[in-house]
Amino acid sequence: MANEAVLIENPTQIVRYTVADNAGIAKYTILKLSSDPNTAAASAGADVFAGIAMETKTANDGITEISAAINGAWGLKTNANTGITLGGICSLSGANLIKQATEAEMVTGGIVGKVYETASASEVVRVRVGLIG
Repeated sequence: MANEAVLIENPTQIVRYTVADNAGIAKYTILKLSSDPNTAAASAGADVFAGIAMETKTANDGITEISAAINGAWGLKTNANTGITLGGICSLSGANLIKQATEAEMVTGGIVGKVYETASASEVVRVRVGLIG
């Protein structure tokens, strides 16, 4: 996996999700909710944000749980088509990518967090995960 999140400030809220045994997920991969309460690596803009993997999950290792951070400050990469403005709310935009959130994403669970610096396309930006106020 490429473009994994970069930890800036340690998270204080960690949750556990069920994950498929055959899933391979790198540490600091952005996760999506795949069903209640299952998770997988995010892969599309329409995914619902679940957190950031705090451990590596090796495929077919017999483990079916993974820890995920749901807060903290992270360096996240914007997609190749758009930047994000300072103070903007971001959403998922594919595998380990974010973009400026739309109004519709704010009510459907696609929000990742609040952006603390202006970013151009394909740039890593500081995001306060889980915070939108």
